[in-house]
Amino acid sequence: MSVLATSGAPASGNIYLTTVDGDPALGEEGYELAITPDMVTLGACQPAGLFRGIQTIRQLLPPQIASSTVQPGPWKIAAGMIRDYPRFVWRGTMLDVARHFFSVEDVKRYIDLLAYYKINRFHMHLSDDQGWRIAIHTWPNLATHGGSTQVGGGRGGYYTQAEYSNIVTYAQRRYIMVVPEIDMPGHTHAALASYAELNCNGVAPALYTGTDVGFSSLDTGREKTWAFVDDVIGEMAALTPGPYLHIGGDEASATSAADYVHFIGRIQAIVNAHGKQMVGWEEIAQGKLLATTVAQHWHSDLARQAVQQGARIIMSPASTAYLDIKYNAATPLGLSWPGYIDVQTAYNWDPATQVVGVSEGDVLGVEAPLWSETLQTLDDIEFMAFPRLIGLAEIGWSPAAGKSWDEYQVCLGAHGPRLTALGVNFYRSALVPWQ
Repeated sequence: MSVLATSGAPASGNIYLTTVDGDPALGEEGYELAITPDMVTLGACQPAGLFRGIQTIRQLLPPQIASSTVQPGPWKIAAGMIRDYPRFVWRGTMLDVARHFFSVEDVKRYIDLLAYYKINRFHMHLSDDQGWRIAIHTWPNLATHGGSTQVGGGRGGYYTQAEYSNIVTYAQRRYIMVVPEIDMPGHTHAALASYAELNCNGVAPALYTGTDVGFSSLDTGREKTWAFVDDVIGEMAALTPGPYLHIGGDEASATSAADYVHFIGRIQAIVNAHGKQMVGWEEIAQGKLLATTVAQHWHSDLARQAVQQGARIIMSPASTAYLDIKYNAATPLGLSWPGYIDVQTAYNWDPATQVVGVSEGDVLGVEAPLWSETLQTLDDIEFMAFPRLIGLAEIGWSPAAGKSWDEYQVCLGAHGPRLTALGVNFYRSALVPWQ
């Protein structure tokens, strides 16, 4: 039997969690862990630090502790002292629920796995040409019509606002911040198909279930467009307790350069007016950015242009961090346009040296996007994310000094039994000595 005590000195043989007299130098997520033959003591300044430290305790215990069935003990843990805190404040992954839709329960399962590896940002790509996945009360057809299909013509789906809020709360309880993305001014075909008045010719096009990009655009010169943008941003801001709203901004080939710059300036003001900070893919650097805006690098040197305007950068290089890219030519899922990303490639890169002119101090953090053109199930998500996401978590948390693939591959191999116990459908890379 276990007992929870909220006062008094801890007794021998217990796991003791405390935020009393925590070292401020550890920051919000850092912790100190002392393991002796008599007790495990976990101290932190903030509850988030305790939560991160608990994940370390879980990983120090035998893999069987993660099993869904009762396992025989005893549960032994090595003695020692750990002082630990993250390198970057932003350690995230993005899930594309627009190309293919995933249920609330699937999303929660993914969030649980993210928490286990100390990921603290969950970016939801909620709209694209193929589907609109969040109910907007002022524009209900976005979800009911725009969300009714997906890539390949499947049934699609969308989250009610209550379901989205449930996901947000579920993530918050695991100290993960949800960052919603409504992609604009391109990647908007699902919206244009839902409302004729958003189109220049007043005619709504048919829904789209292919995978091409760059062919759709909002009309930045129509006030109806801006009423739409303000309504959508306003409802998303009200639903999202975190400080960030992601507006996409990528691959807007159907928007003229002048209109694009105008769009970025105006939507940035709308996001700020609703009390949020704007995040966008690095193309937003072509507009005039505020220092509070965040740009997400994925393939070009526009991140440098964003930094020159005072913006911070999230590093998500497609050639190393995209989880939807095939491991190798034989991988049954995924794409290969930037090459292949094996487990070693996903680990061997440094966010502070990725883009010339973008240094450590300019980098807010790292994020691994998972686009879903070829993914239809939770098993697909897990297969493409794991084990590469573990490398991204390591890059985001640990100092660059001392990084070693030779050491990391052995440590990663030890996670094979843990992933198996957690029921994860992971890719068993031949580069890793799995236990």
